[in-house]
Amino acid sequence: MKKYLAFLVVILLVSCKPKAIVTSATITEPVDYMKATKIIDSHYSNKNDFSTLYIKASARYADEKQAQNVSAEIRIKKDQQILVSLRFLGITMAKASITPASVSYYEKIKGTYFEGDFSSLSQWLGTDLDYSKIQNMLVGEALDDLNKGKYTETLLDNLYRLDDAKSGNTQKSFYFNPNDFTVNKQEVTQTTESRTIQIAYPERVAYKEANLPSNIEIRTQQPKGKSEINLNYNSVSFNEELSFPYSVPDGYKRIIIK
Repeated sequence: MKKYLAFLVVILLVSCKPKAIVTSATITEPVDYMKATKIIDSHYSNKNDFSTLYIKASARYADEKQAQNVSAEIRIKKDQQILVSLRFLGITMAKASITPASVSYYEKIKGTYFEGDFSSLSQWLGTDLDYSKIQNMLVGEALDDLNKGKYTETLLDNLYRLDDAKSGNTQKSFYFNPNDFTVNKQEVTQTTESRTIQIAYPERVAYKEANLPSNIEIRTQQPKGKSEINLNYNSVSFNEELSFPYSVPDGYKRIIIK
């Protein structure tokens, strides 16, 4: 349960809503072949123009032994800070403050907290993380900066697929909707560890500030078993003045990751 709360907090991680258009991944027209550079340029041409983002969501975690439903509140100050709060029956069960330099979180069940950087947390969770990856996942962009890598392109099931051209233990694939070049899903596989994580965006909402997912499906598979997180965005607002309150309750025990 402790690692579940940490993982869920980190990767999630009555205002006037902008007018929006709901879109889905359904492709109805034939798709033409396109080079990787053009796919990447088209992906980053999607508007992402906001300073802050406030999300109220519902989240469900399930593995082979348990299932848990919680509510989530996500506050993002673009490229600077993310604050995630998880609540059950109105009680805050976990909270995380994430910046480009540090990660801090606490969870109520065990009365523990963590303060550190992404290198130690990535080692503990068994997946490579940094601030940009978490923010990109929450707003539905490619996890990596695709302009900094080399990719091979294919057309698969009417989706544009990019595969990281680097050979190595970690393999990454990105799938794009040909209608608007938003991310349909993305996968990271670590061959030696027999570990895979898939992040899918079945539906999206086109706001004037950004094209965001309305739900995120995260599936992991490793030798210890499978798990799934479903995150549904119930309400979204942009460019509000947001506070990012975070403090560890008294008496909590610090987790030391070696």
